[in-house]
Order: sequence, then structure tokens, then C-alpha cells
Amino acid sequence: MSSPTSESTETGIVRPVDVTRPLTEAIAEAERLIASADFVESEQDLAEGYDYLGGSIAAIVQLVRSRQKSHPNFITSTGPATKMGLDNPDTLYYHADVEADGTYVVRGHRGSTVDLSFQVLAGDYTASNVPGGDDAFDDRRIPIDADGNFEITFGPPIDEERDDYFVLADGASMLAVREVYGDWTQTKGSISIERADTVGTAPEEPDLARVTRRYATAGKMLTSRINTWFNFPKWFYLDEPVNTFTAPRLTPGGLATQSSSVGHFRLADNEAMVITVPKSDVPYQGFQLGSMWYISLDYVNHQTSLNSAQAQVDPDGMIRMVVSRRNPGVANWIETTGRTTGIMQFRWQRTDHPIPPESGPTAQVIDIDDVEAHLPYWSDNVIDTAGWAERIAARQRAFAERMLG
Repeated sequence: MSSPTSESTETGIVRPVDVTRPLTEAIAEAERLIASADFVESEQDLAEGYDYLGGSIAAIVQLVRSRQKSHPNFITSTGPATKMGLDNPDTLYYHADVEADGTYVVRGHRGSTVDLSFQVLAGDYTASNVPGGDDAFDDRRIPIDADGNFEITFGPPIDEERDDYFVLADGASMLAVREVYGDWTQTKGSISIERADTVGTAPEEPDLARVTRRYATAGKMLTSRINTWFNFPKWFYLDEPVNTFTAPRLTPGGLATQSSSVGHFRLADNEAMVITVPKSDVPYQGFQLGSMWYISLDYVNHQTSLNSAQAQVDPDGMIRMVVSRRNPGVANWIETTGRTTGIMQFRWQRTDHPIPPESGPTAQVIDIDDVEAHLPYWSDNVIDTAGWAERIAARQRAFAERMLG
């Protein structure tokens, strides 16, 4: 990308021009990638792609304007308007920039959610690299007092062993935090971060050179983001046979206490997929659909995800879900929201042991008019129009409270 040129004025101020060019050129490049995506099969697919691009632009611009390595703060990593990386509908994502030679104090209050986890990343996700999860753990490893408060420190190696101190590996660049809901009416906690050698001081005001660099950084981050998540399904999903799931496995690049089972679907309008999975005894077990852009579907106004706290469990301890475009009239309907193709993912979190194959899901594609014959507890599963509207209303209200709480 070319550097911005400048011009002088009568006041003697050198005014650069084309400062935003690196970002606008990156937007044009990203638009070409969206338009040429080989999985686009409809105008809806394309519309979602351009909407995804808009969210990505908003996220990147906000990120580069709020980053403070000298005075870090937690930033929302992804949300309903800035989706990426098959975001989990049950999770709040935060992150802060760190440096390996810095010392950071993280304070917080533990809410009533089912999981709170921390992950130190070295580098970013790229089209050819996925950061490891060796520096990932959940709140069972941190001291929390009787009132739910905690204080932990991340920093360089020290001589003493402390249960509240975690060493930043060489190249550490980000501290990611995930807070995960089961019942969406649970309450989130609070969290803050400060750098020990800068607390009590103010960061430098951005000068013209820094603002100019922000646009260049934003351009690079945007093209990297689009390229990375275009490739991610190819790495981990699309080589699998369609309408099947992998056996549960540790999530690539994810948490050390998380396993996942993944797949991709292709369903005609008259087809449905019946998914059967045992209800796990781990604190969190969730399922979701995603689009081919590798983002979650609308999980607020549609039931495109269910976790074990939300799903109806049959008397035999199994959760049976029906994925389809048409409404099959059951409580565990997972809506494709009109899509023919997409991504499927199960997650088990806060695990103490690997999830065995027999605890993973099975899938069967059937004619949607035959759903009743494939649900052994059909009479327990059925739901009428009013009941379905109540389920969606509960999602909408719980989500609104979650985001504003």
C-alpha cells in the first residue's frame, strides 16, 4: 500500500493527504474477496457477506482507536454487530493487549455464569497459523474470596510460586477472557486490568503520525481478519463428509478445558437433520449453527443455538435437536434461517477429562415430514405457535439484559 503524501499550507502546518488510503484500499480488497467467495449460492449469502464486512470494518476501526499497550483495558472482542470466528452465542468475549515484559494486575468479581476462562495469546490468528492454548485456564485455578472477588497478576518469570501469578510467555501479545452462560438469566461478573508501571499516569495523546499509522494498521488487520476466517472452515470443517460430526476433540487454538465436535450441513427445503447427543455432566455443553462466513446466525431472534441448560432433555438422558428450514413443531428446533448450507459446532467447556466418542453427537438426515417417527419422545417434544413465541421472547429479553447488565 502506498504511503500518504502531504502538502504545506500558509500556516506552516504539513497536512498529509490520503491518510485513510490504507484502510480504504483494504476495504476494496475485502469487498473483492466477499464478491468472489466460492460458497456464495444466493443473494442472501452475498448480503450476509457484505453485512459481515461492515461489522468487521466497525470492529477494526474501534479496536485500533482503543488499543493502549501502555495503559491497557479490556475491549469487547466480538459481539452481535461485529461477529467473527464462529462466535459462541453463549459467550461474552473480552481482550486486552499485553507485552511479555510488562506486569499486569487483573481484578474482578465472579458472576453466576457457568465458566470464566483466561487465555494468553502470542501473535494473532492468521491464514497460516493458529495460536496454541497452552496458556489457557479457567477460574478454578485462581483464588476467589467468599464474596466472589479475585485479583491475579500476569508478568515475567519470578522466583516464587504463587497461585495468583501467571507467567507471560515470550511473544505474549493478548490476554483473552471468555465468560460463558448456560441459562441466559445468569449474571455476568466484572473485570479490569492495569499495568503496574503505568497505573496512575496518563497515556500520551495521539499525534498525527500515530493517527496515520492507525489507518495503516487497520487496513492490515482487516485483510488479515477476512482472509483468516475464510480459511478456517477449510482447515477444520469442510474436509469432513457433509451432514456428519467429528468425534469430540480439543478445540484447535482454543481453551485447554474445551472440546468440540464440528461439521457442516447441506439440507434441502424438505429435509431435516435429527441430531442426538447425550446430556453431559460437564458445566457447559452447547450447540450452534454458523454461516459459511464463519459467524453465528441470528441467535437473538431465532433459535439457532441451544445449550444443555436451555434444551429439552428426553427421559433417556438424550438431547434430540432438529435442524431444518421449516418448523417441525418441536421445542428443540434449530433454525437454519433459510440457509441451505452452514457450519455446525458442539462445545464442552470446563472439562476435567477428554470427551469420549460415545458422548459425541450423531446425525441423520430425513424427510421433514418424518420427524415424528424419528423422535421416540415426540409427545414430550411438541410445541405450539404460542409456546414457540414464548421461547423466542425469552431469548430476546435475556439477551437484552445480558448486554446491558
